Amino acid sequence: MIMKIEELASLIKDGCKLATPADYSGVAMAVTRELIRQKKKKLHIIGVPTSGLQSELLIGAGCVSVLESSALTLGEYNPAPRFSAAIKSGSIKLIDATCPAIHAGLQASQKGLPFMPLRGIIGSDILKNHPDWKVIQNPFSQDDDKIVAIPAIKPDVALFHAPFADREGNVWVGRRRELVHMTQASKTAYVSVEKIVDGNLLDDETLAAGVLPNLYVGAVAEAPSGCWPLSFWHGEGEDKEHLDHYKAVAGTQDGFDEYLQQFIFDGEIS
Repeated sequence: MIMKIEELASLIKDGCKLATPADYSGVAMAVTRELIRQKKKKLHIIGVPTSGLQSELLIGAGCVSVLESSALTLGEYNPAPRFSAAIKSGSIKLIDATCPAIHAGLQASQKGLPFMPLRGIIGSDILKNHPDWKVIQNPFSQDDDKIVAIPAIKPDVALFHAPFADREGNVWVGRRRELVHMTQASKTAYVSVEKIVDGNLLDDETLAAGVLPNLYVGAVAEAPSGCWPLSFWHGEGEDKEHLDHYKAVAGTQDGFDEYLQQFIFDGEIS
């Protein structure tokens, strides 16, 4: 279960349906760079509920066939140039959603249900582009009360970065319950962590409530500063200089290719 980053990335096969967290929840960027080095193809990325630089890099590197999310944003470094180019060229399929719809679909999978009802979408244009979302009558109301049935979203793998894990594969995620949520909706989780610690995290009363048990975890790899250049909620802030550099060079395919060569294939990370 405890392995090197390269081994963990090799477990993610072409065509994998991959659930990834928003930038504020712990993005496994070290693993992302390894996925690009291993030239993964046809990944179906599910941004929970949004995505950012992780998907931007994977899309630009040709690793993605489908992006399912409520947004792809680089925040103050917008717009995301390789995502925008891929949408314009039609090289990827975009499954647009809303944040509540992404979470509802994952909750259905988490609970073993075929769908989850949701309000708030009726009347929006996004419903027109989702033939798989069904408007149904509330079976508990005698009035005309329509709700939307969101089908279960069933990822193959949840991929994220966490502060630490023990040698048994128990992972501490603290208050980041969205990581537990998307993991339990997936077949398994692959997690990079800042460090591996001794002992069993579930034996510690002060930590146990924030632990994702190894029952849900398929692989763990140690990756200090594993979110770089993004910020990490339990560690370092973002590398603004690096993100400014990405924004400056990635507007063209040639500039993006040079970025990949320098910071991923040549391994320069600072």
